Amino acid sequence: TTRKPAGHLAPASFMWSHIARLAPQGLPRIPRALRGVYRSSLALKLGRLGGKMAFVAGAGIAAVGALGMTNGAQAEKKWPIMTRAEISKHKSKEAGVWVTYKEGVYDITEFVAQHPGGESRIMLAAGGAIDPFWSLYQQHLVENVLEILKQYRIGTLSAEEAAETADSSDPYSTDPKRHPALIVHKEKPFNAGTPPQLIPDNFTTPQELWYKRHHHPVPVVDPQTFRLKVEADSGVKGIRELDLSLDTLRKFPKHTVTTTLQCAGNRRAELNALGEKTQGLCWTTGAVSTATWGGVRLRDVLKAAGMDFESPSAKHIWFIGLDPPYDASIPIKKAIDKYGDVLLAYEMNGKDLPRDHGYPVRAIVPGHVAARQVKWVHKVVASQEESHSGWQRGVQYKGFSANIKSFKGVDPSKVASVQELPVQSAICDPPTNSTVSLDEGEVKVRGWAWSGGGRGIVRVDVTADEGKSWTTANLRKLKQEEGREWAWTLWEADLPIPAKDSFQICARAVDTSYNSQPGDVGPLWNLRGILNNSWHKITVKVDKD
Repeated sequence: TTRKPAGHLAPASFMWSHIARLAPQGLPRIPRALRGVYRSSLALKLGRLGGKMAFVAGAGIAAVGALGMTNGAQAEKKWPIMTRAEISKHKSKEAGVWVTYKEGVYDITEFVAQHPGGESRIMLAAGGAIDPFWSLYQQHLVENVLEILKQYRIGTLSAEEAAETADSSDPYSTDPKRHPALIVHKEKPFNAGTPPQLIPDNFTTPQELWYKRHHHPVPVVDPQTFRLKVEADSGVKGIRELDLSLDTLRKFPKHTVTTTLQCAGNRRAELNALGEKTQGLCWTTGAVSTATWGGVRLRDVLKAAGMDFESPSAKHIWFIGLDPPYDASIPIKKAIDKYGDVLLAYEMNGKDLPRDHGYPVRAIVPGHVAARQVKWVHKVVASQEESHSGWQRGVQYKGFSANIKSFKGVDPSKVASVQELPVQSAICDPPTNSTVSLDEGEVKVRGWAWSGGGRGIVRVDVTADEGKSWTTANLRKLKQEEGREWAWTLWEADLPIPAKDSFQICARAVDTSYNSQPGDVGPLWNLRGILNNSWHKITVKVDKD
């Protein structure tokens, strides 16, 4: 049939030729009633509606289901009981690809390779639940999908796990639910990165896919009783204490700023790969995200507390969180700079802050390392000294020489705390160790670049021959004032595919101060594994057949 279903975006003949390319070994017989569903899902892919990852959700499952169905409804049966631990072992072609939806367990192994949204997208849900994907991309919740999904059912979750009852004895039992696409580096406290291949799909990162960096359980805060206190230590004059409710804080003039946050340990995995292990979580390139924040300028709150901006006696501003003992500080110059855009934020991407990102109030310090942008802030302190916390004065966020192999005998007070971050970039797509076809001729490379301190990105260079020749990437950036370019730049470039078994792609960024990323990762090794901004390099395999 050539009838066009709702949402159809391309001629049927083109679609079927596209299907044939996806399944060169020949197409299975697809029931007539389901052909429209499959075409519709493929049309969504071709139209790039809702982001590529949507194919883990509704339409993608529909397409997989359509390819695997046979005529006639499957009879109801009593399914074997399965556990999440068992299901989590099935997330590869070798072990089988299983997913859950509500209480059902489904084996979708057979057609993962033919998934219209790409194998890597549907594999984000492998071994876990597809429910969060469907919630994130609700435009794909079509009536047919659940019926199609039933064709792949192999079991039922145990009643206990389907109910997902929380264990009240666990301090992390009240933590919010997280999206399963996140790359988890530690469960408790929760630390997880954004899947790199999803980063270029959105200039502002969807809240569900924002990277998470926690040191303790996520606080449970009652907005009705919450108070933000502003005070000064004994050495600071002229500051009167404030005790602000959330409603009072919202009465200050509201400001918004779009800014990128990056963990100092982003790309630590490359330092570990040198052979000497560092201290910290093994982040790849996903400890970075961007949002538009709404809130009150810190400068306005300090002014209300009586601070003299012309000659402030304070030298630092501390942010103290509700996840003790975490706190951190920034220099007063940044805190009161009218062009510094420091916020006490209560909104993220137009909505109330999620609990994972500091509800009800967090500090936003554009251009600075994320460690200073304290979540769940309940106290702001004007001081003549840096914060005394280990995250400020200890070794955690300080850059040490490569010759230091142990912190025994090291005096961290002699090393500056990390504030602004250096110029950085990373390749997101294609994923490292993926395969491209020589017949395609070129490969599209996508990624992000960013520099601290409000320095924008002027250029990203990409090479496929170890720097013998370079291609200048096309840049996509937000228009921001010079010196206040707080948000990342997304980029893409088309590179020729060499006739080799594999090749390396490298990227380097240059900022508005003409700082450039160093080529060699070796000299950047440090015991804490932070501040790795070397050229980002990935290996790509070539299919010559």
